[in-house]
Amino acid sequence: MEASVTNMLRDKGFKVTPQRLAIYSVLAATKSHPSAEMIFNDLQTLYPTMSLATVYKTIDILREIGLVQVLNAGEDCFRYDANTDDHPHIRCMSCGRVDDMDGVDVSGFVHTVSQTTSYQVTGQQFYFYGVCPDCQGKISSN
Repeated sequence: MEASVTNMLRDKGFKVTPQRLAIYSVLAATKSHPSAEMIFNDLQTLYPTMSLATVYKTIDILREIGLVQVLNAGEDCFRYDANTDDHPHIRCMSCGRVDDMDGVDVSGFVHTVSQTTSYQVTGQQFYFYGVCPDCQGKISSN
């Protein structure tokens, strides 16, 4: 993985730095869809001189070269996902957790949108909202 990220950065004219590789590694190793602040906090002990601005700049670069997608699940901040395949997400309205919705095929809906609007659909993001199983358990035990 690291070699391909390194090659993609170099091929697009970006410097390869330990911080950039670490930021991508955090994203690739989680399904929690962290915000920039979460990534920054995760890496603070390893890179104490790294700034939050470095995290944001790196995420912009990774998005530009197609390694990260930006999620706006209706919060005050963006979340990031190293899985760049088109897939829907669901957000818990109680704790804020954001999960992938694996196994949900949205291609039929995208086709319907294309047919009914005459648009050539070039991308989409689907967000669903609810209460996650953990929060449901906390609510029912109160």
